[in-house]
This record gives sequence, structure tokens and C-alpha cells, in this order.
Amino acid sequence: MRQQFVAGNWKMHGSLASNAALLAEVLAGVGTARCEVAICVPYPYLSQVQQLLQTSQVALGAQDCSVHQSGAHTGEVSVSMLQDFGCRYVIVGHSERRADHHESDVLVAAKAERALEAGMTPIVCVGETLAERESGLTRAVVLRQLLAVTHLLREQTSRIVVAYEPVWAIGTGRTATPEQAQEVHAVLREHLRTVSEAAAGVRILYGGSVKPDNAAVLFSQADIDGGLIGGASLKAADFLAIAAATRQD
Repeated sequence: MRQQFVAGNWKMHGSLASNAALLAEVLAGVGTARCEVAICVPYPYLSQVQQLLQTSQVALGAQDCSVHQSGAHTGEVSVSMLQDFGCRYVIVGHSERRADHHESDVLVAAKAERALEAGMTPIVCVGETLAERESGLTRAVVLRQLLAVTHLLREQTSRIVVAYEPVWAIGTGRTATPEQAQEVHAVLREHLRTVSEAAAGVRILYGGSVKPDNAAVLFSQADIDGGLIGGASLKAADFLAIAAATRQD
């Protein structure tokens, strides 16, 4: 049985004051969550958020990590540094990193491997652009991205989380229909089954303009195990409503 999971990705948002206010609302409302909950925050706020979450069931995550362990890599943040702040999760391969920083499938796989070596769970993002979808390349693109990871990790694949985020539905207000999202999740699940029986149980999240009014129907799909939530994670009421919409298997 796969426990559903909702992870908030604050992206490049936040301040000391707004973070404290947002998390006070989230923690007051999360109660005994029906799903696992995590918050992935910008690097400068890891210390603050670690302190705010320390007595809660909400896990802390980072939004990226370096493939390097240490050295002359100005601006990079290693997995050991994230460990120091108690991060349990780290997002790797987000579409914004792939597009803005030209991160390759091979680099994303290496980052996932580094996270696992540090005892953290990588949330591995895959997804296609609108042009790729309209060209009928969705299956080929997401499988290429995931295969780079499973080929490197092999039996360790069972320790990751996958997030399908159609690039055309991120921050655009457009959302894949539940049927469209499920179709891609099923493709990803099919591939994971070829890796190992354990990998077949990897949780696959949907990330693409998830909101309180569409979360329940998305999460009701057979292979959708929760969401990677962007903008809605910055509004406590919306984030809590999305977490409450997860299904109970």
C-alpha cells in the first residue's frame, strides 16, 4: 500500500516573517495528516524552517542539491550541507532547473544518487513541454528522463519518489485532466515495474497547477500518489485542503 504524499515547493518565495506566518497556519491546521507532508524551501530558510518544523510531523526538504560532495564550486550546496539541516527530501530535475540551468538527464540521475547516499529521498521530476506533447512525444520524453535515473540507481530505485510535472501546466493555470495525468503515471509505473518489484511501489506525484478544487479527482486516480505543489503551497488554506483531498487506500 502506497501512502499518499503532498510536498510543497516554495520555489523562490519567502521571507523570515512570511515563512513564520505561513507555517504557523499550516502546523495549526495539519493535525494528524491523512498523508505524508513535506515542505521544500529555499536554501537560506532551511535553518528557520528546520526549527519551526522540529516538533511537527511535517518533513523538511530542499529544492536542489549539487552533484559535488565539496570543493571549488561557488554557489553549489552539497547533500552533506542539507543533512546538517535535517532535510529528508530534495527535489532534483525540476523542469525549471532543466530549462533554466540546462540540467541533463544524466546530471539529474547523479543528483538523485548523491541524495540517496546521504540518506535523503530524492523527488525526481520528469515531464514534457507543450511542443513535445503536441508532437506525440510525451511517453518518449518521460521514459527517457526516468530511465537515466533507474539505469544508474538500479535496485536503489525503490527509495526514490517520482513527480510527473507537465511543463505546460506549471504556473500556467492549465492542468492535465485526471485522465491525461493518469495515462502518464501509468507509463511511469509500467517502467518502474520492469526495474524491480520494490520499484513498482515507488510513489508518483502529480505536479502541475494542483488546487483544492481539482486535487481530489487527481488523487483518486490509480497511479497518482499525491502532489508536488507549487503556488498553492504558499497559501496555508489551499495547501491544507490539498493534503486533506488525498485518498485513503
